Amino acid sequence: MKITSIRTKLYQWNGPVKTADTIFATPVSLLPFQKDSQAAYRFFSWLVVEIETDNNLVGIGNAGLCPDVTKLIIDSKLKGLLIGEDPTNTELLYEKMYRSSVAFGRKGAVMAAISALDIALWDIKGLAAKQPVFKLLGGRTKEYIPTYYSRLYTRNLESLQKEAEDFKSQGFTGMKLRCGYPLTDGMEGLKKNVEMVKVVRDAVGDDVEIMLEAYMGFNFPYAKKLLKALEPFNLRWAEELLLPDEIHLFSKLKKHTSIPLSGGEHEYTRFGFHDLIQSNALDIFQFDTNRVGGFTEAQKICTMAQMHGIEVIPHGGQMHNLHVVMSSFASPMAEYFPQTEIEVGNEMFWYIFDGEAIAENGKLQLDDNKPGVGLTLKTKNIEHFKIIE
Repeated sequence: MKITSIRTKLYQWNGPVKTADTIFATPVSLLPFQKDSQAAYRFFSWLVVEIETDNNLVGIGNAGLCPDVTKLIIDSKLKGLLIGEDPTNTELLYEKMYRSSVAFGRKGAVMAAISALDIALWDIKGLAAKQPVFKLLGGRTKEYIPTYYSRLYTRNLESLQKEAEDFKSQGFTGMKLRCGYPLTDGMEGLKKNVEMVKVVRDAVGDDVEIMLEAYMGFNFPYAKKLLKALEPFNLRWAEELLLPDEIHLFSKLKKHTSIPLSGGEHEYTRFGFHDLIQSNALDIFQFDTNRVGGFTEAQKICTMAQMHGIEVIPHGGQMHNLHVVMSSFASPMAEYFPQTEIEVGNEMFWYIFDGEAIAENGKLQLDDNKPGVGLTLKTKNIEHFKIIE
């Protein structure tokens, strides 16, 4: 079996977007003179990669990170490395792509491009073997995948309470909210961030786990004060309090709190996570398989994490992450973005693909008899997308 063609499709959303009260901290929000600190972190396009073989199998991969640039990298730098190769040689092909791009890659959009291709290669492996990818990665390690509800974007306390109560009633035993007030709001904003957590805790009680995301929006002094103020609320974790490159400060921060620290959504490859392990920086890794290096790197990082007592709870539910969760004892649960109106960009996955797992009573299930990743491209109700090949 040989790879005969590779196609990239950029899906650009031109439909309605919800903008009301979707406000939370970002790395830009701590800078002065910013009118819209979230602009750089909204994304309304998604990249699909299709790899076709000489026996008419088509593997599908995807990238949500900087998809227009990622498309260019695949088309101009990586595609030619794979044409004519055996797609089942995933270890070899990953190393070929990584080592051929190391001078200008290693992180960011280049790794998103490699990840998208790697996911498509594993999809072909599954299709050829007539097995789901999680069976190839190590098999089923759990009866089902526990999942936590990930939204709670609003700063309106009444709406926040109602949303938390609604999703507790749907069977979710964990939920994550965002820090609605940036560092530039000072101590008053910090108190409001704590009040948001209190509202959710009061709404769901002590039997539901609560997680808080800061999306790289704070500095060390603020994060230290925030964690101290959050101690009474028994958080499952505090996520991405600092910039991903501030590994030394995460290590320092861990010494000042009993709240588990999570991150890694914006880290890449086994080398990046090795540095986090050596620095004892995080309690929980949250890589995204379509950024970190695909399935090939994800399974290595899971093994490394398990050896050091670190949990792996990938960023975003999405099938490419669910196969990793199902196949690894390092991963106890998955994130779940429900299908909603387009708001920040994570929701687009539901509008492009068929086959995404849907939570029932807070749980996700993968089909033992569905080969590959399990996704197909929608052919109906895609009129709000402009598709660029």
